[in-house]
Amino acid sequence: MARVELKNLRKEFDRGTIVAVDDVSVEIEDEEFITVVGPSGCGKTTTLRMVAGLERPTSGSVIIGDEDVTDIHAKNRDIAMVFQNYALYPHKTVMDNMEFGLRMSTDLTEEERKEKVRWAAEMMGIESLLEDTPDELSGGQKQRVALGRAIVRDPEVFLFDEPLSNLDAKLRTLMRTEVQRLQNELGVTSIYVTHDQEEAMTMGDRILILRDGKKQQIGAPKEVYNNPANEFVGGFIGSPSMNFIDVVIEQTDDGMILAGTDDEFRYNIGPDAIDNFGVLQSGGEYILGIRPEDVFPAEPTDQNTVDALVEVVEPIGSDNYLYLDLSGELDEGITRDEDEPDFIARVDTDFEPEIGDHVEITFSDPDLHLFDPATGESVLYDKNQGKTGGVATKSGAADD
Repeated sequence: MARVELKNLRKEFDRGTIVAVDDVSVEIEDEEFITVVGPSGCGKTTTLRMVAGLERPTSGSVIIGDEDVTDIHAKNRDIAMVFQNYALYPHKTVMDNMEFGLRMSTDLTEEERKEKVRWAAEMMGIESLLEDTPDELSGGQKQRVALGRAIVRDPEVFLFDEPLSNLDAKLRTLMRTEVQRLQNELGVTSIYVTHDQEEAMTMGDRILILRDGKKQQIGAPKEVYNNPANEFVGGFIGSPSMNFIDVVIEQTDDGMILAGTDDEFRYNIGPDAIDNFGVLQSGGEYILGIRPEDVFPAEPTDQNTVDALVEVVEPIGSDNYLYLDLSGELDEGITRDEDEPDFIARVDTDFEPEIGDHVEITFSDPDLHLFDPATGESVLYDKNQGKTGGVATKSGAADD
């Protein structure tokens, strides 16, 4: 097994007019499972292809173990890659598909190769399919064959390029668990690219988040979720997405007030929590972030609450999603701007107000996030470091 280090990776296309990956540096420890996530076009697959040797970096380097493999051909790197489209030979049997890589890259005898294939097939639960061809298999079975083909290589590094995206939701969840079990059993350093942030959160020891080719943050799932380095990470990680409100800081004798710039929102930061917000400037403008699950119903008699109008109630079984308007004026015939984002509360199923009801909501001070509107960076990030465990790295900072 081996550690992987990406040093200042950059990849340009069309003579530099398109920058797919821009100065990405990451250190991945031996046996670690890293998930790479981000929106379409963020550079995650291009990064993976550079590790595999399928794309040559414009600049920067790829190190596997103690060897710089940047200029080494893909076939000579000790890696195995699982593709989104399975990449199986349609005319070959499952046995032949799984054996092919061993035949091309090792000096094992035919019987030794077949023995390794049978071992991997048993591990994947497909030993009864070895004489079938791909067109006789279901999507889940094809994916197991692709995984088994990678396992028999016994590589230093596994690379996964959205391998479960073609499966239905139930099978995807099953295979997600299967991939994690295999990685734990085999102890192979793994890099897993996905567009599904839930998949990234549940599978990875750490998550690398990319946007427009740039690293936004890397850290343990809990750390990235609870302490996002910037507004993009806060909004991208988590479902439903984090709520955002433009606020101005107003200092008071016994604390400070977060006041919405449209006067629809006022929230008092009490003296007990004021130290956490000491970096804020009176009169300063910020973007307040609050996750839907950190929004709580309150009684009208409670202190420090916000009045909201219920626009939509969306039951999802385990919870209710409340879509709220904080101006509380829609019942008076005032139409909200369609571009205004929803404010969502995720509440227990036993709290189910009617559409048009006014409800009081409140928050817990430690659950509030504040971002610089000019840069998007979290102004509380450094203060919150280490509170939730794990190691997180901001964009542009060293990994360790």
